[in-house]
Amino acid sequence: MVEVYYHDNNDTVDNFTEPHNSGKPVSFEELALIGVIYKKITTQEDLDALATQREYKNRDIVNLNLAAFNNDLDAYNAKMQQFYKEHYHDDEEIRYIIDGEGYFDVRNKGDEWIRAKLEKHDLLILPAGIYHRFTLTDGLKYVKAVRLFKDEPKWEAINRDSGKESEARISYAKTILV
Repeated sequence: MVEVYYHDNNDTVDNFTEPHNSGKPVSFEELALIGVIYKKITTQEDLDALATQREYKNRDIVNLNLAAFNNDLDAYNAKMQQFYKEHYHDDEEIRYIIDGEGYFDVRNKGDEWIRAKLEKHDLLILPAGIYHRFTLTDGLKYVKAVRLFKDEPKWEAINRDSGKESEARISYAKTILV
């Protein structure tokens, strides 16, 4: 069962893979208010139907664990820190968990972190322009996920600290104005 809650904002470089559960749950309706969609998908047919419905034409599979980096701990840690750096994309970000688990953090309208712990059969759709970050869980440190794309995969992470505001970010920000 997916867990969604407010992050306790008590993370550092050393402990960002821990749960950081503030004890304040977040509903799927609250996620929807910021354009984030959660679905439980248990069959390939349902995943394919969603891909068709949302006009996703391409997909790939990503494996994240130490073995995927030839047991090079420095390379693994560098990639995990890159994913955890707050950023957005000009396209939707769609992840379907095949195996393992991980945390997606997204910013709400008040700029607070909401954390979703995703496991097997969980699918999350993040709108283009939303600030987010990702990490593996402290316990398992492994995820295998399908990434879906509307067109050819283009994968530019635009870090918040860069100050860059693309059309996707500006458009998204207008949708969540209080």
